[in-house]
Amino acid sequence: MIRTGEEYRESISDNREVWINGEKVKNLTTHPAFKPVVDIRARIYDMQHEAQTRDAVIYEENGEKFAIGLKLPYEKKDWEDKRKAVDLVMQDIGGVVTRMGDETIGEMWSLWDGKDILNEIDPRFAENIERHIHEAIQQDLFHVSANTDPKGDRSKRPQDQDPDMLVHVVKETDAGIVIRGAKYETAAAYSNQGFLKPTIANWGDAKLSDYALGCIVKMDAPGVKHICRTGFAGRAPAADYPLSNRCDEIDTLMVLDNVLIPWEDVLFYQHTRAAAFIRTTLHRYSAFPYVQRTLSFADLLIGAALWNIKQTGLDKQPAVQEKLAELAVWREGINAHLTASIAMAEKSPNGLLMPNQSLLMSGRVHALNNLPKMIHIARELCGGQICVTPDIATFEDPDTKPWLEKFYSINEEWVSDDRRKLLALARDLVNSDYASHRLTFQLFAQSPPFAQSAAVYRNFDWNGPLEFAHKAAGLSDKVWGADKQAAE
Repeated sequence: MIRTGEEYRESISDNREVWINGEKVKNLTTHPAFKPVVDIRARIYDMQHEAQTRDAVIYEENGEKFAIGLKLPYEKKDWEDKRKAVDLVMQDIGGVVTRMGDETIGEMWSLWDGKDILNEIDPRFAENIERHIHEAIQQDLFHVSANTDPKGDRSKRPQDQDPDMLVHVVKETDAGIVIRGAKYETAAAYSNQGFLKPTIANWGDAKLSDYALGCIVKMDAPGVKHICRTGFAGRAPAADYPLSNRCDEIDTLMVLDNVLIPWEDVLFYQHTRAAAFIRTTLHRYSAFPYVQRTLSFADLLIGAALWNIKQTGLDKQPAVQEKLAELAVWREGINAHLTASIAMAEKSPNGLLMPNQSLLMSGRVHALNNLPKMIHIARELCGGQICVTPDIATFEDPDTKPWLEKFYSINEEWVSDDRRKLLALARDLVNSDYASHRLTFQLFAQSPPFAQSAAVYRNFDWNGPLEFAHKAAGLSDKVWGADKQAAE
């Protein structure tokens, strides 16, 4: 059944071990670093019950109601509904939050697509993944995923250094497997469970089998310790940094200190082929909501830049319009790839409907490779005042308030307070510590650029251009046959 926000808060008020800023957190729901993002996740749950939003974020099946983000996609409408739900949530919370659960549950669907591979080692593993997918839907869990290990010295094999640098199995018991190591994971501290999966590696070496592991980790399990980076919320007033104080998603070094994983939560183990499969298909579904979040970010950039231009009367200048057009072309390129990937969606090996992989992965590269440039264009359009504007306290101080009202008021419509609010949003969006963190975060959340390009390479249909050039050049069939044989 769909949860309420309060039920979600209760679900994370357990015995989990969480540290931040040198202190052990007693209550995640009230701690100043966690409360804003916990409230956002709770708000998403509450939207499932409110009359004005519920029809867009839930679906019904056999008289039961479930979250649309967790729904298994079998037809195009499923993806269209998911897209509408994400857009609605982004508008409601007034910012961009990446970890909502709909982007990470898709990784489980990718693994389910490989059930034939899992059955090679143990049929129970495919049964486990299917059961967990349905449990996440039925229990409306906040499900995240763990990918990146500390890794240590990457020039060395894990066996040649501290073995805990990659998560691995240290013991088998009748109850399950015991694992050690650590993972970096966004939102782990305030989620219910995570899909722990292997990192990017050469999984062709059977000696790495103890590291070829996929499992479900409960966030309050004994031995799980959440050591979090410092948060941005509370560093400065919300009036000066509205996004930092509202939308900061806390990242965690999740330490696994001899954690027992019950056999029913093991998805694969000692199976390098399964590890290689999930690494190459990991974002088969989840890339769609990730890229859609970038589209929301694009709208926020354009909106902040355009309002700054309109209030200063520069929107009629051709040079300014050219910059705005660059932002629009980037934004519409993302939109086009998302739309086309659903219009040309493909059946997965397990019968699900997955976005057209070549179009989706190309859209992700387009969105993220151009992201730094677009941020800087928005920074140019907003102007230099975003780095020199005083804080809210100075605007309110009796001695300085008259001067700031004078110099920050533009006309009767744009008074100093609205000007200050817009500059504060723009500063937090493109210039703050939080803004830099969000940009760097893409390398972690959506894979580094080389991995994104590799996904395009694996999914693009190279045969079409080859056949076209083959015919245009009048090449012999021997060439075509030799090339196919070499590829095989």
